[in-house]
Amino acid sequence: MDIQIRPLTSFEGSSWEVRLDRNKVTFRSESEARAFVQLLESRLSAPHQLPDVATDLQLHSRAG
Repeated sequence: MDIQIRPLTSFEGSSWEVRLDRNKVTFRSESEARAFVQLLESRLSAPHQLPDVATDLQLHSRAG
């Protein structure tokens, strides 16, 4: 995922934009934008467990 942070205007107190590929999220300050990106990157890099498809199919067949 391509993540970019940029100011929307050049004057002090301007809004900031975080781009996530084609998506854009606007923040009131640079610190809010950077905090969002830090949290997002930590969640993206966290270990993720894929579901066990065989177990899910057994549970659904018993419930039906």
